[in-house]
Amino acid sequence: MKPGIHPAYGPVVFRDKAADFAFLTRSTATGAKTIEWEDGNTYPVIDVEISSRSHPFYTGTARVLDTAGRVERFQRRYGSKA
Repeated sequence: MKPGIHPAYGPVVFRDKAADFAFLTRSTATGAKTIEWEDGNTYPVIDVEISSRSHPFYTGTARVLDTAGRVERFQRRYGSKA
C-alpha cells in the first residue's frame, strides 16, 4: 500500500435515533459529534436514519406484495396472442 493516500480507519459509533440503538465499529467515516461509550471512551458518532433495529425486513414488519395477481393481470392484458 502506498503511504499517505488512505483515509484514517478508526472506531466510530453509528446511532439509530428512531430505534434508540447504537453500535461501535470501525470505519473511515467520521462525525463532528462525539459520544461517551459504555467503556468510558469518547468516540465520534454518526446518526443514521435506519438500521437493522428499525428496518421492516429485519423487524418482521415487512409486507408481502401479491405479485401473482399482478402477473396474471398483466398476462390477461398484454399476453401473447399465440
